[in-house]
Amino acid sequence: MIQDPEYSRRLAQNLLELLSPYEEELIQLERDIPAFAPLRRAVGIVIAEACYAISDRPVAQDSLVPPMDDQAEQTR
Repeated sequence: MIQDPEYSRRLAQNLLELLSPYEEELIQLERDIPAFAPLRRAVGIVIAEACYAISDRPVAQDSLVPPMDDQAEQTR
């Protein structure tokens, strides 16, 4: 299992770049041959998962609490 989140994001980005043109082609093929719909949906799901992996950033703990020199802290 991959432990480095940045490496995972790079892999997902590569997958996205690789599959996007295929999805475009499958969309065109699906219009003429509806039997391509399941394959187009499967590729679309993989692309959506890759996008999620790319955009899934952990929330930094620092952003959960206001800084100590915050204006509200000074009025207490």
